[in-house]
Amino acid sequence: MLTDSRRRSQLDWLVSNLRWLLLVAVIIFAFLTPEYGFEGPFAPFLIATIATAALYNLVLMLLMLYETFPRSMAWITLGTDAALSVALIAASGGFPSPFLFFGILPVITAALRFSFPISILVALFITSGYFGIGLLYAPTPSLSAALPWLGNAATLLLAALIAGLVGQRMRRYIAALAEAERAEELRRLRARHQQSRLIFELASTLSATLNYQRVLEAMLDVGEIGLQELGQRAVSQVSIVFLFDKQQQLRVVASRRLSPRDERIVIPGRRGVVAQALMTAEPALSKNPGQDPELGQFIAMHRCQEAVAVPLRAGFENFGVVVFGSPVPGLYTPDYQDLLVAMCNQAVVALQNARLYQNLMEEKERIVAVEEDARKKLARDLHDGPTQSIAAIAMRLNYVRKMMETDPDQAAQELTRLEKLARQTTKEIRHMLFTLRPLILETQGLRAALAQYIAKRAETDPLPVHLEAPEGVDERLDKDAQGVIFYIIEEAISNARKHANAENIWVRLRVEDDTFVAEVEDDGQGFDLDAVLADYTSRGSLGMTNMFERAELVGGQLDIQTAPGHGTRVLLTVPLESQGG
Repeated sequence: MLTDSRRRSQLDWLVSNLRWLLLVAVIIFAFLTPEYGFEGPFAPFLIATIATAALYNLVLMLLMLYETFPRSMAWITLGTDAALSVALIAASGGFPSPFLFFGILPVITAALRFSFPISILVALFITSGYFGIGLLYAPTPSLSAALPWLGNAATLLLAALIAGLVGQRMRRYIAALAEAERAEELRRLRARHQQSRLIFELASTLSATLNYQRVLEAMLDVGEIGLQELGQRAVSQVSIVFLFDKQQQLRVVASRRLSPRDERIVIPGRRGVVAQALMTAEPALSKNPGQDPELGQFIAMHRCQEAVAVPLRAGFENFGVVVFGSPVPGLYTPDYQDLLVAMCNQAVVALQNARLYQNLMEEKERIVAVEEDARKKLARDLHDGPTQSIAAIAMRLNYVRKMMETDPDQAAQELTRLEKLARQTTKEIRHMLFTLRPLILETQGLRAALAQYIAKRAETDPLPVHLEAPEGVDERLDKDAQGVIFYIIEEAISNARKHANAENIWVRLRVEDDTFVAEVEDDGQGFDLDAVLADYTSRGSLGMTNMFERAELVGGQLDIQTAPGHGTRVLLTVPLESQGG
């Protein structure tokens, strides 16, 4: 919007340029009519007047150039221009002066800057000067000689009348234009205020939920409210939120005014206005969404005359895109697009938070499931091992108690066997406690913990386990990663002992480039990996699943190589860079 000072500045420049034009015209006429110009009796006065006018106009231009032109100068310039007009008349002989046209300048200036009466007063002042100087130079002119001079004066007054009327109309037009611009600016300010309020309400709504589906629904609701706030209450806008799935396809996750058939459509996001929005990270407008190569698949878009796609983007990550379609053209103005962008930006932040919360909840549930499986495993091991042994000890003690009355020697031998069984049970319990959290793992590291684990297992299990691990192989692993790797190896050994019917188990630790490698291999009967994994859910056992998930916790990868009759090889690789190595 043009301010009043800006308009005054433009008018000042216009008057200054007109003044130069009229001065050039004065010089030309001074040469064309030398008897009234540079060869007349008042030539020095004329030259001095022209020079003064030129210097005066130059000073005014410098003031305007440096924006130091005071508002009160308008009256001063008006009086100066009127005085210059009279001076030019005096310097050119009075009534015959060819420079009366210079009086048009202050007349027009008064009409444009001030009012119609002022322009008439200026014209009367110049006309009075014209007649006064004329009568001073020719006191008693004849009537025939005075007629042209009267015509000149009448022309000046007529010009003042016309200029005053035109100036009055122009001022009214400019005032109306300024009022319209002020109204438009006020409308924009109100729209901005409404947008700010909507964004604040959206932020408040989104911060109140961590469910990403509710986040998307709230975003579409605010988009509808924003449309109404901007004065489009009767428009039924089509709204679609697309999010990328695991196959990097865009699926409809929230919508307004879509049919069930449209909600099932999946698009790749590689063509049309959707691809443009994703590639440029800016809103993209389509004037004919029904003909768009991807949006044209939606029946609802064929009822729309324009559509805008706004990307859901955070940093360099694209979550998806939001598409709004309108049945009327011209709805998506820059102001409304700004609102949609701000709305989507807020939604992306809330979407990130909701996804992080969802991932946190899934991780929590997974950890709970892992711990529950660990408790089940411990219960099974206690039931299959120490619990059975203690039950056997209790039964045999009852038998020994009865035997002591009939055969004391045999009872003594049985007590010796019971002592051996009790000691064996104690070792099994200590072994279980060791596998839960070996203290040596925290003090001496993974290699030492595995060596002690294998040694303790050898006390209760005759199956040989061979450890191949050079000194310092675990130095670049942090304690948490060593704990996870120990669990995976212990689970692999336990699975081989229970199911492989192996004669040997090998545990190998090594570092290859910047990767830590742990390998557990047996020479047992092997198994069908796909069948076992498919049967895991129905069996309610998560041992092997936990091995894969724990490998992911340290940024590693678990690979199981097996086949019936060919033994099993469990290979764990962990990048050392992820361990700060």
